Amino acid sequence: MDDPVKRLGRLDCCAVSDAMDKLGLRGGVSGLEQRATARRIAGRVLTYRLVAADQAPAPQGPPRHLGTTAVEAAQAGDIIVVEQRTGIDAGSWGGILSLGAKVRGVAGVIVDGPVRDIDEARAYDFPVYCRSLTARTARGRVAEIETHKPVTIGDVQVHAGDYAIADASGVVFVPAADIERVLDVAEHIAGREAAMAKALLAGTPIGQVMGADYEHMLR
Repeated sequence: MDDPVKRLGRLDCCAVSDAMDKLGLRGGVSGLEQRATARRIAGRVLTYRLVAADQAPAPQGPPRHLGTTAVEAAQAGDIIVVEQRTGIDAGSWGGILSLGAKVRGVAGVIVDGPVRDIDEARAYDFPVYCRSLTARTARGRVAEIETHKPVTIGDVQVHAGDYAIADASGVVFVPAADIERVLDVAEHIAGREAAMAKALLAGTPIGQVMGADYEHMLR
């Protein structure tokens, strides 16, 4: 059987979100816009969390820029997920990080907060999903407090090792413990919708195609 990332990559966010709804799971997050490339991403999650600079403990050892620990730990195909919910207008991801992640083979970054250097990410063809854009540096404003720990994205808690899928419709996080059953349901939903599209192209009226069978699909 294909690994979960390959299976997830053949789906879209809407099918996965519907599967989560059917199973009574929370994972969808709206408002994280597709800012660089129009490519869907799917993969395992790495995390880091930012706080206001004056709330971070004094650094031990040489300075280390935010995000670099996650980039260096990433495997090809991973997605880096960042919490920057401080309310401070400061970048939580930038151009050099995009290039470093691209070189590392990272699938993309999802940020609940501002991102800067978006033109560079576009030039590198590196997928970025985020809450907002800014030109303001993180230096002196926000700091990384932890990596590989749970983060809050929208109203969803996300753990390192969970799964994420993101496209122009939104972002969905799937807990690692639930990935197999979510994929099974999402693939079934996608298959039924493909059959509906085929029926429409064959001339079946849309009211018939999108009747009770469609309306009750998530029960």
